[in-house]
Amino acid sequence: MPRFVDLSVPIENGVASDPEYSRPEITYLGHGQTIDRMRASFPDLTPEHLPDGAAWAIEKLTVTTHHGTHLDAPWHFHPTTNHALGAGERSPTIDEIPLDWCFRPGVKLDFRKLADGTVATAADVEQELLRIGHTLQPFDIVVVNTRAGGRYGADDYVRAGCGMGREATLHLLERGVRITGTDAWSWDAPFDVTQERVAATGDYSLVWEGHKAGRERAYCHLEKLHNLETLPATGFTIACFPVKIRGASAGWTRAVAILTEAEASSGGTPT
Repeated sequence: MPRFVDLSVPIENGVASDPEYSRPEITYLGHGQTIDRMRASFPDLTPEHLPDGAAWAIEKLTVTTHHGTHLDAPWHFHPTTNHALGAGERSPTIDEIPLDWCFRPGVKLDFRKLADGTVATAADVEQELLRIGHTLQPFDIVVVNTRAGGRYGADDYVRAGCGMGREATLHLLERGVRITGTDAWSWDAPFDVTQERVAATGDYSLVWEGHKAGRERAYCHLEKLHNLETLPATGFTIACFPVKIRGASAGWTRAVAILTEAEASSGGTPT
């Protein structure tokens, strides 16, 4: 049997999963708090009518589509895309992403050795592909294991890990990759590092450069992945179907790696 590895983090209260100005909030309504909602359909209902007096449990969430593990659509990056292929076209929203992009062979690039704030280059990508002995194929889902993966929930999570620059991103897209991913908060380098570089150089093209590569070629990326360090470099499939939200810039996903029987039997030892 194949082995399944959960690559997602939960949406939860009280965790440093995002900057302080943007964190999810969940209100939990227990079985004893919702009988009034049931009475909307059954006016004479009392707790005695229900086994153990228990109504239903529900939750109310205040979230954005970018909380938790999610798939960003090209619409998030820029209103138009594929300028490298012509005059450009309207960027797809998350409900317009081809589903066959979202169930493909996975490739893991281990960039944990790169210091926080490093902007990975095309040379970094090629060096890692050479190390693991893989030639990129169209529609491979390429995920980047950064130091941030081990810092999720810690106060420095948002500032941890390397980022993928414009050059590295386009290097992947030009080889047919359509979905990428990271275990960091952002596909780009942490914002505080980028802020310092912009202040020092005056070069605003550095802002969100990996994301903005999506103006040139359409792609999606996963953010806030988890457990990438447990995966081998290749030999697995990633499933990352997004929640279908009309016209949205992203959708939450329960991203999963499915290891082949050979990798599952060997325990999927990371390279």
